[in-house]
Amino acid sequence: MNDNSKLELPFYAKAPLVMLGLALLVLTIYLAGDILFPIFFSVIFAILLLPVEQWLLRRRVPELLAITLTVLLGVATLLGVMYFIYLQAGELATQLPMFKTKLLQAQQQLVAWLDARFGITNQRLLGWLQQATSRATALAGQALSTVSGLLVVVTLVPVYIFLLLLYRERLVNFLIQVFSGQRHDPEVEEVLHESKGTIQSYMTGLLIEGAIVAVMNVIGLLILGIPYALLLGVLGALLNFIPYVGGLVAILLPVLMAFVTKPGYLYPVGVVGVYMVIQFIDNNLLVPRIVAGKVQVNALAAVVGVLVGNSIGGIPGMFLALPGMAILKIIFDRIEALKPWGLLLGDDDRPRKVKDNNSEKVLT
Repeated sequence: MNDNSKLELPFYAKAPLVMLGLALLVLTIYLAGDILFPIFFSVIFAILLLPVEQWLLRRRVPELLAITLTVLLGVATLLGVMYFIYLQAGELATQLPMFKTKLLQAQQQLVAWLDARFGITNQRLLGWLQQATSRATALAGQALSTVSGLLVVVTLVPVYIFLLLLYRERLVNFLIQVFSGQRHDPEVEEVLHESKGTIQSYMTGLLIEGAIVAVMNVIGLLILGIPYALLLGVLGALLNFIPYVGGLVAILLPVLMAFVTKPGYLYPVGVVGVYMVIQFIDNNLLVPRIVAGKVQVNALAAVVGVLVGNSIGGIPGMFLALPGMAILKIIFDRIEALKPWGLLLGDDDRPRKVKDNNSEKVLT
């Protein structure tokens, strides 16, 4: 028997093995999510900030100082956004008594209408409201625990980013030797280079799209005269970073604000109309031209991936789903046995052509 012969398994035999491998990977991420998700976010932000660090190095700034300045720039930007939201939320908190009074009036009107229209008694409705309140309290507790967890992550991520930028060459060499057994392998280097480029393009496009959506949100709310338009517009853009789900949640906040602060139901309906127009522009113009072209994943796979990401890691998992699937597709397209899976994830009818860039460096 020839030593060079390989055992070829049919697709129906290879598919369960691939699915088993993916299931083990998902289970590992789920069990170790508290450790892995901060590292995943740090990798994404480190890749996003890498051009800044390289720009400083080209200006002959010492490496440690360049990395420190890069991390400080990223932290300062994040703190600036958080401080803006904190100031706006502080002003909004002063209006809570008015919101409570308005919601109480709306509750009384709803009770009277349901009693007159459907014969639902006040006692039964109050029972439903108490159940809803208890569920809301539980969700609030979960939100507080999530916020406390995020505070821990915020302190860890800058440290991870600094170390990833400092030891990136060592990490790249480690990945090359793990997957190829050699010090230099053009195919592995190309996968790493394209993965880095995909994440950079995706994150840059996402930030540009978010800025445009924030501006449109603020303009639309200002035209309607909704209070705290700046805060609600920015929060809506941040929620829109969660694919396919965040945009729907972002509508609820301005609708509630319009319902509480404006008479009648015309303004809440107007907010829904404005946000539907913005979502139409975002989904049909901004995302295809700015974001979707950077991540070669079709809509069906993206929706399923976002739902799986939510099951594994909640909101962080939903955010990481698309770049993770894009990297998987890059890997699938370069392994002959996994090309059908790359085709399944892709947004065209053929696997993406792989360029032969043997001379191209991973970190240029």
